[in-house]
Amino acid sequence: MKEDLRKTVLTGIGIALFTVLTLCLQVPVFQNYYLCLGYIAMAAYCYILGALCGTIVGSFGVIVYCLLTSGLRGMPGWALGNIAIGICLGLVSKRIKDLPNVLLGAAAWTVTAVISTALGILGVKSLVDSLIRSQPFLVRAGMNIYAFIADAAVLILAYPLCRKLDGYFREKQQ
Repeated sequence: MKEDLRKTVLTGIGIALFTVLTLCLQVPVFQNYYLCLGYIAMAAYCYILGALCGTIVGSFGVIVYCLLTSGLRGMPGWALGNIAIGICLGLVSKRIKDLPNVLLGAAAWTVTAVISTALGILGVKSLVDSLIRSQPFLVRAGMNIYAFIADAAVLILAYPLCRKLDGYFREKQQ
């Protein structure tokens, strides 16, 4: 019971962290797109607490962010896309965090980040956006290419931080 409450509180903190990082630290990279640094929080939660917590942080973090800034515009596809990303990263994290070969873990994380972001942003988000806006899927996927590149880059670059934080928390538990 105590562990469930702890995870619930930590997940709520993660949602807030995703939202704050996305709102406050906007690093422009493409025309009208910026790095979504909230993905650092999502990645850390996937890596440290697992797929469920990381997925909830990513999906609900997007919902809160969108409600605070632009309402429902773009939110359904982005939130559902983050479910795909969170599940993939969380499941792979479980398998790679204890690998003795750090480079193998980094390679697996990188491949998973690219594939899951392609699935989540270019696939799920583009499909939902095309259905909501009555536009062809390929048009929406083309519009989401910048988001895919930027989000995958943030997730890839978050890996060393995830490892460091996981080591810190493991040390604290002993």
